[in-house]
Amino acid sequence: MRDDDPQTIGAYTLVCRLGAGGMGQVYLAESPAGQQVAVKVIKPSVLDEDSRARFLPEVDNLKTVYEPFIASFVAADAQAERPWPAVEYVAGPDLPAFVTERGPLPLVETASLGALLAEGLGTVHEAGLLHHDLKPQNILLAPHGPKVIDFGLAVLAERRSVLTATGWVVGSVLCMPPEQARGEHHLSPVADVYALGAVLLYAATGHYPYTGPSRQAVALKIEDPDTPPGLSGLPPRLEPLISAMLALDPVARPALVEVTAELVQVMAEQGLTAVQAKRRLTDLTAGTAPAEPPVLPRTTGLPNGWTGYTPTVVDAACGVFIAPRIAERPTEERRVAEQGQTRYPPGAPLDCGRLGADGHAPLPP
Repeated sequence: MRDDDPQTIGAYTLVCRLGAGGMGQVYLAESPAGQQVAVKVIKPSVLDEDSRARFLPEVDNLKTVYEPFIASFVAADAQAERPWPAVEYVAGPDLPAFVTERGPLPLVETASLGALLAEGLGTVHEAGLLHHDLKPQNILLAPHGPKVIDFGLAVLAERRSVLTATGWVVGSVLCMPPEQARGEHHLSPVADVYALGAVLLYAATGHYPYTGPSRQAVALKIEDPDTPPGLSGLPPRLEPLISAMLALDPVARPALVEVTAELVQVMAEQGLTAVQAKRRLTDLTAGTAPAEPPVLPRTTGLPNGWTGYTPTVVDAACGVFIAPRIAERPTEERRVAEQGQTRYPPGAPLDCGRLGADGHAPLPP
């Protein structure tokens, strides 16, 4: 947390920053009863009265969605000075973090990921919602399967600034379908099908359908019928499906039920049921996620330069690890060895975001 961060949002106490994006800042927060949630505080720059009004029905629709692979909606306030939604906290890395650290997913695991996400998206579409910004960063790899996040924020991302003054689309262009890249407002569910195809291509290869030196260059490639998507490294068995999902013409893209059926067939050809393939996916990704939500360190000034440590766990989002340790008085040798310091003010706070090799927080100046 930073000095300018709020301490509370609604009834929730903010604990730490989880990340940030074009829409706003995301925090880990706790309810009065101890439930941990992810709260996204929307930037004032993306708000107007129209976007607030559009956000309300999105919230109402989100309340009706109960899908194991969609992060559950918890609460929201569209009328706050800075509107915010809160969803369940998902303990696990996003897809880019996993691919960067461990490499692309194998064929079966990619098929399982795609089938689970397609099924989850289908449920949300039935509730009258589209995602509009599906991308690897919005796929979290939870211990029991993937979770899609950031539903309900599309109406804020759409709002009055869909196009910049130069006419270019604002958004995550790397996974954006051509019709959205052109600035069309009335999208159909196959817009999410295109984005899911881009996500699966990334999961299996580590790259996107189109790349370029700028957002504008990528958008031009997406809209160009003479520039096919780059599928290098994609398992041949997935090429027909991913190509269809990335079709320039929305009518040519398969429905989500067709995507699910084809991916289940891929698993069957490898001698696995969908349940067995899902287990292989979660076994592969489980080692990257903490077993439970983090309990962040609470440090307070102790007399005579003593420091206190609270048990916590590794958390990919917060980047924090502190081993269980009782309060101890730092020695002169430790001060000199760690930071070359000779003074340690009594009661000075610790910086828990930077840790020494022994798991200690560094001493303040």
